[in-house]
Amino acid sequence: MASTDAPTTLEPPSADQEPKYGGYSRFEIELEFVQSLANPFYLNHLASQKLLNDPAFVAYLAYLRYWGQPPYIKYLNYPGPTLKHLELLQEERFRQEILSPDIVQALAAEGIKASVEWHRDE
Repeated sequence: MASTDAPTTLEPPSADQEPKYGGYSRFEIELEFVQSLANPFYLNHLASQKLLNDPAFVAYLAYLRYWGQPPYIKYLNYPGPTLKHLELLQEERFRQEILSPDIVQALAAEGIKASVEWHRDE
């Protein structure tokens, strides 16, 4: 006989019950990581460490695409470059080309130009 005291639906754990990894929630860890993708020099580092060739890591990058949707996008400090680079990382060609210092410099210059233009519009 089933107990009537058992809940009929499962609820997500509250924020204070969420598991912590090194003192941080999964949300905080993934937010920090996805925002680091805005930095083309970091992308180059990931490529130089061969992480962008690892199918599990590439699958993780695909999983992180949810950051481009509400309500998550509002937490990104630099949504433009973060999401642009996350999309570019879905392409195998880009994952190979980011090893090139010329590509890294071009992305960095593009980011600086966008920042200057944004501030010029104020």
